[in-house]
Amino acid sequence: MAIANLYYCQPLLPDMARSYASAFEVGYLPAVGQLGYALGLVLVVPLGDIVRRRPLVCLLLLVEVVALVVTGTASTVGVLLAAGAVIGLAGASVVNILIPYAATLAGEHERGRVIATVLSGGLVGILLSRTIAGLTAEAFGWRALFLGAAVVTLLLTGALARTLPAAPAEMAIGYAAQFRATVKLAVSEPLLRRRSLIGACAFGAFGVFWATVAFLLSGPSYEYGEAEIGLFALVGVAGAIAAHTVGRAVDRGWQRQVTGILLIVGVASFGVMAIGTQGLVWLVVGLVAMDLAVQGTHLVNMSVVYGLVSVARSRIASVYMTIYTLGGVAGTAAGTAAYRLGGWAAVSAAGAVFMVLGLIVWARDNHGGLHAS
Repeated sequence: MAIANLYYCQPLLPDMARSYASAFEVGYLPAVGQLGYALGLVLVVPLGDIVRRRPLVCLLLLVEVVALVVTGTASTVGVLLAAGAVIGLAGASVVNILIPYAATLAGEHERGRVIATVLSGGLVGILLSRTIAGLTAEAFGWRALFLGAAVVTLLLTGALARTLPAAPAEMAIGYAAQFRATVKLAVSEPLLRRRSLIGACAFGAFGVFWATVAFLLSGPSYEYGEAEIGLFALVGVAGAIAAHTVGRAVDRGWQRQVTGILLIVGVASFGVMAIGTQGLVWLVVGLVAMDLAVQGTHLVNMSVVYGLVSVARSRIASVYMTIYTLGGVAGTAAGTAAYRLGGWAAVSAAGAVFMVLGLIVWARDNHGGLHAS
């Protein structure tokens, strides 16, 4: 529910663009949201180790409520983009404070499955957000969607205020010391950096596709409305659910092999989607394969990096997810530019390039004789 707020806009971009004179700039709303997401990871997520989680999470959700209201009432593109950045910052912080907490609670033998469960909820939420957005905007308009999301997020804040444990901070250090420790972790852990780069490449491919597919589906090849575009996102849920099974393979120590297979599937998926203008079946098959590759790779990566330390996992989340999200920012911007310059064929090529780059990082790791992760 928290992370869905960042993704509601993606199937609605054509409709939102028609509400403003500077229509083209609206296309950068997903990239701005991802940039805010990255800032939240750097500046806010490290607080998860050093302050009490319940008041922090509730405060961030209230900030997200305000930003959603501003989005739903924005009179200019500038205000819209600024609110999108705040939604990204708050949403990133909430999710990535709670995920390392779940990893901390899990035992070593079950961490892969636990992370898979939490991530699957988040990933299905991302994908269903497009369906909810399309159906709601079709019936009531895109502004009503964001105002409704503000109400839902306010209710979520109340629920978490009642149910999250009133636990003390995990570590008694200051913000500056925590920030320095996070930077030191990034410098001293090559495995964390490699896994972060692989994740960034996969998420970049994800951003390429989802930032542009609404334009393809609303264009001459399909001429879909907002509701139909939103329903199309349901296809991706199958890939996200299938990725949940990767958690068991991770618990058995097959991280290296699974990562390579998933990245190869990701490259192939964009080859299939390249002919998506010729028929919906190609787009559907490619989407399921792409979502499986991206979400499965992300799950493997997080299982590996959260196993590097036994405490202060918010530092791990900050480093990994910052690099991961910057990959999404790059992919979203690259996808938007590719669609303008070369249409859907250029988008498919850009997505495949991101996956190939991830595969190169993975292959270089293995060529160097590194361990299974």
